[in-house]
Amino acid sequence: MTQLRDGALSAAFDRASGSYDRLVGASPGYHAQLRLSARRLQLPGRGEGLRVLDLGCGTGASTAALLAVAPRARITAADASAGMLGRAAAKRWAGDVEFVHAAAEELGSGALRGPFDAVFAAYLLRNVPAPDAVLRGTRSVLRPGGRLGVHEYALSGSPRHRAVWSALCWGVVIPAGALSRGGPGLYRYLWRSVLDFDTAPAFRTRLAAAGFDGVRAAPVPGWQRGIVHTFVANAPSGAGR
Repeated sequence: MTQLRDGALSAAFDRASGSYDRLVGASPGYHAQLRLSARRLQLPGRGEGLRVLDLGCGTGASTAALLAVAPRARITAADASAGMLGRAAAKRWAGDVEFVHAAAEELGSGALRGPFDAVFAAYLLRNVPAPDAVLRGTRSVLRPGGRLGVHEYALSGSPRHRAVWSALCWGVVIPAGALSRGGPGLYRYLWRSVLDFDTAPAFRTRLAAAGFDGVRAAPVPGWQRGIVHTFVANAPSGAGR
């Protein structure tokens, strides 16, 4: 179960959707960190007049973070998992939010057609089979100069942070997942996928290679420092795009 991909991964998220909010709610700082990353997008005017894509919205935690910092934005929230998306859409939302069942690979078509003023992707890029293609698709749907915010498990590269991550997963996350309706498979996948994914410096390089400008990375505070990072970048401006 550590190699879940494509439909198998979406199905695993479907099975876990009923207990997902409870599990992430028990993670200290989970929602505050999402709000911090959303703030780091620096959306002006509380989002007034902006069209924002929440790509890989899950059960809506990232959507809520965007609304907290940009309550006047028009938000399109998309996810490949019907189960996770259904949980998100069933919640009460005060802002202008549209939920769309679509995978990140569908960028540029249907409801995921741009231009967007900003794209926010939380805990997504690590889970797609072709992250470079998704990043290029993301760049293509952003208006020139539009903002990309990525909130992701991307380890610093330090052996200490790898060890902390493994200890946390096998000591807390995987046992808790075993008690959930979906079982522990998705959380064993989570553990392995983070170890296999880019380090924070490597992901910055990946963003630049995908054609983004002004790429910056910042850690989150607290015990997940060195484990979770915010990445912010801009779509190129002008004709050279």
